[in-house]
Amino acid sequence: TETQLLRKLSNTPLQVEIELLRTISHDAKNVDAEHLESFYVSFADIKDRFYDGMIITGAPVENLDFAEVDYWPELCEIMEWSKTHVHSTFHICWGAQAGLYYHYGIQKHSLPKKMFGIYSHHILEPNSPFFRGFDDTFNAPHSRYTEIRAEDIARVPELELLSVSDEAGVFAVKNRKSRQFFIFGHPEYDRETLALEYRRDIAKGKDIAVPAHYFPDDDPTKEPRMTWRAHAQLMYTNWLNYYVYQT
Repeated sequence: TETQLLRKLSNTPLQVEIELLRTISHDAKNVDAEHLESFYVSFADIKDRFYDGMIITGAPVENLDFAEVDYWPELCEIMEWSKTHVHSTFHICWGAQAGLYYHYGIQKHSLPKKMFGIYSHHILEPNSPFFRGFDDTFNAPHSRYTEIRAEDIARVPELELLSVSDEAGVFAVKNRKSRQFFIFGHPEYDRETLALEYRRDIAKGKDIAVPAHYFPDDDPTKEPRMTWRAHAQLMYTNWLNYYVYQT
C-alpha cells in the first residue's frame, strides 16, 4: 500500500513530502514492528501540525461494525482533527465508508457476495476538475464486502456524487467544499494485487469467485490485464493539483 500510493503521488511535477501515520491503539499483525517504529509517526507526534493533504487508507475490517474496530476511537479523533488541520482528505474504500459514517452518519450495507474485480464507471459530474482528462468511462478495481448506497448520499446536501458503476455502485463522492473525497474502489492497486488477494482467500478455504473482468477468459492461470493505471494516476494528480496545491 505504501508503494502503490507513493507511486501515484510521485508522478507529478509537485514536490510532495510524506509522513506515514499509524494508529497506536492497533497491534499490527502483518507489518514488522520495527518497520512501523522506523517509518511511522503517531497522532500524538503530529496533532499540532497542519497538512495540505491526507490519505486515509482502507482496511480489511468492513464486516465489523465501526465501533468494534479496535482503533475506532483513535480514528475518530484523527478524522475530527482533519477538519481543522488538513486542507483536503482523500478516503479509500473502508476508509471512505468510515469517513462518511463519522462525518455524515451514513451507514454501510453488507453485500450478498464480495464485490471483487475490475469494473467500468461513468462520470456524473463531467465538468469537475477531479475528472479532467478522463474518458467518458473508466475502469477501477474493487475489493469489498460492503457498500454505500447512492440514495443515502443524495439525502445529505453537503455531499456530491461524482461517479458510479452500473455493477459496482458508488465509486466517488466529495463534500461540496472539496475538503473531503471518498473513493470506494482501489485505483492505486497494481496489476497483481487482486490476483494475490484471490489466491490468499483460496488458500484460506474461502468461497471466493474469480475477480470479475480481470483475468483473460476468467482464467486465473493467465496474467491479469491492467486496464486502470492511466485513470488512476490522473485521479491522484487531479486531486493533488486542483484540490490541494492550487487551493
